[in-house]
Amino acid sequence: MHAIGEDLEILGRAECVALLRSAPVGRVVYTDQALPAIQPVTFVLDGDEAVVVRTAPGSKFDAALRGAIVAFEVDAFDPAARTGWSVTAVGQARATTSSASRCGGSPAAGFRPPADPS
Repeated sequence: MHAIGEDLEILGRAECVALLRSAPVGRVVYTDQALPAIQPVTFVLDGDEAVVVRTAPGSKFDAALRGAIVAFEVDAFDPAARTGWSVTAVGQARATTSSASRCGGSPAAGFRPPADPS
């Protein structure tokens, strides 16, 4: 982790993965008919390499994610202490059935964030 201002720090990959694991809900950011869209989702991590979300086969959300570049974000804030954190991963969404058992048995869309540039 390193500071990029008085009150902001960039976290390392290991800390980001740990924070991802601690969050019960995340948000997928994608494009829907050329407009930005955000969908809250439950998710699991496949190791520390891929975020896996369950989608309904044939749904608009499922179709929008297939092959698209998407962002995934989780966060937590403490308003009283005025502190918090946010982790964002960006990658290409792709369909998978290998992680279906982790997502309640339904097909899932997953994406792998790029390797840590630091």
